[in-house]
Parts: sequence; C-alpha cells; structure tokens
Amino acid sequence: MDLSGKNIVITGAASGIGRAMARRFHAEGAGRLYLTDVNEAGLTAVAKEVGAEHLAVDVGSEEAVTALIASAEASLGSIDLLCNNAGISVPGGPEVETEDWQKIWQINVMAHVWATRAALPAMLARGDGYLLHTASAAGLLTQIGSAPYAVTKHAAVAYAEWLAITYGDRGIKVSALCPQAVRTAMTAGHEDGVASVDGMMDPEVLCEAVVETLRSEAFLVLPHPEVLTYLQRKAGDYDRWLKGMRRLQLAYGDAP
Repeated sequence: MDLSGKNIVITGAASGIGRAMARRFHAEGAGRLYLTDVNEAGLTAVAKEVGAEHLAVDVGSEEAVTALIASAEASLGSIDLLCNNAGISVPGGPEVETEDWQKIWQINVMAHVWATRAALPAMLARGDGYLLHTASAAGLLTQIGSAPYAVTKHAAVAYAEWLAITYGDRGIKVSALCPQAVRTAMTAGHEDGVASVDGMMDPEVLCEAVVETLRSEAFLVLPHPEVLTYLQRKAGDYDRWLKGMRRLQLAYGDAP
C-alpha cells in the first residue's frame, strides 16, 4: 500500500505506537487521519500536531467502537487503512480477577472484532481495504509474567490470520504488527524485562518496519527480525522451545 492520499483510522493514537504511526503516516503524505484514544488530552495534542480529526472513545465498548467507525466513514468518505492499535497489559496468571481478564479481552481482541465488523462491509463492497492489527511478539511466542497478555495477543494474531485467509481474495489486505519491547508507557519501569532481551525499540523506529510492510503488503510486521527465528524454532521443536522459555521464566520470574 502506498500511504499517499489514503484515509486512515488509528486507535490508541494518543501515545506510543499509535502516536508514532500518526506522525509517520502524516509524513508519508496520508490523505486524512482519524484518530481515537481514551486519553482525550493526549489525543487532542496528537490530532492537532498532524492535522487529524479525532474522537475520544473507549474501545473496550462495542457501542463506542461501532460509533467510531460510523463517524470516521461519515467524515472520511471511506477508510483505506484501519489500524487496530489500542491495547493494555495485565500481569499475572490464572489468579487474575475475571473482571481484568474480561477487560483485556475486550480491548486487545474484541475491539478488533467490533471495528472490522463495522468497517468491512464498505471495504468489501468496493473490493479494497487494509487492516493493520497491532499484536505483539507475545502473540507468536508468549509473554513471561502475563497470561492475559499472551492469550489475548495470540487471539489477535489468530483473528488477523483468519481475516487474511477469508477476505484476501476479495481485495482485503491484512497485516499483524508483532514487535518485542517498545519504549512506551506500557513498558515504562520494565526496561530490563524479558521482552527487552533483544533491545528496547523506539516507536519511531518501529514505524520503519510498519511502512515497509504496508508497502509490500506482507502479513507479519516484525520490527525485531529475531522474532521470526524464534517462531521458526518454536515450530521446529515445540518441546525444546518450551524448555528454553522455562529458562527465561527462571531468569526473569514474573517480570513483564
């Protein structure tokens, strides 16, 4: 996809990866940007910086996401690229409260479902559209210290795969962004955590991989290329990979 002149919607755009994408897409000559985030002050600042329209919503709400897509379509006319980027992390395992499991599920997975449910009909009608799902290397591997994050990011990747298979021959392009540690509010205070063993990346550097992958229309966006090697090792010998991950668990304990 050539980003020039394209109408783009980005969730989670007030900071981190979403903000960096808004800035980079604007620099790439995107047509019009429509941004959203639950952080209204941060969202307003980013929207002003890149000349974008914006609407503060909580993507953990189906009604809010549906209304967001309707508002974006009414304003932009069409959505060329939908970036399902908003996400949260919750530490812990099965002991995590059901309410917290439900919250992360709604934001990390169901927000993607709700947004595509609303946006796909128009894309399919014209036979063109691009869906970019921000997942994580944890969605291909796992996340030491956080079962909810690992599970929901796996689900986000699986959903993106399904969309690519189901609608790929009908003009819909799909990519899944799967970085390791990125310097954002989510990783603040955990710079030495397990996810950063291959280095902590700035969101602006990550966007180089995003733009390159969108241009080639490949499925996986891997800002940390080592992730592909780890994924191949996992697929090649699952038991050996699990033993290696247990060594990481011993080294990092419950660190995110």
